[in-house]
Amino acid sequence: QVQLVESGGGSVQAGGSLRLSCAAASGRIYDNYYMGWFRQAPGNEREGVAAIAPDGSTKYADSVKGRFTISRDNGLNTLYLQMNSLKVEDTAIYYCTANPTHILFPLYRRAYTYWGRGTQVTVSS
Repeated sequence: QVQLVESGGGSVQAGGSLRLSCAAASGRIYDNYYMGWFRQAPGNEREGVAAIAPDGSTKYADSVKGRFTISRDNGLNTLYLQMNSLKVEDTAIYYCTANPTHILFPLYRRAYTYWGRGTQVTVSS
């Protein structure tokens, strides 16, 4: 069992940047895990933001392409999400997720096994 914990959320003005981090509070994130970031705004379903495969290949939601960058540091067992040019519509709770087996659709919520509790990101105009 892996427990994930996110950090780095906060409040920022539109156009600003934040970097989210995700680490294992218990268990371990292995190099062969698929990992991702999802977000959920009030009244909306949880949606995939970015995902990274064990080989380092990435996938992004169209809404964040060119602004967000997902990365992982296998040595530190940590996942990151660098968010630049933030918009008001990026406001949401952001969740870290991981899965130990291959994922065909990396932005599909039900593909993942382990989830963090989320960190709030608020972007104001």
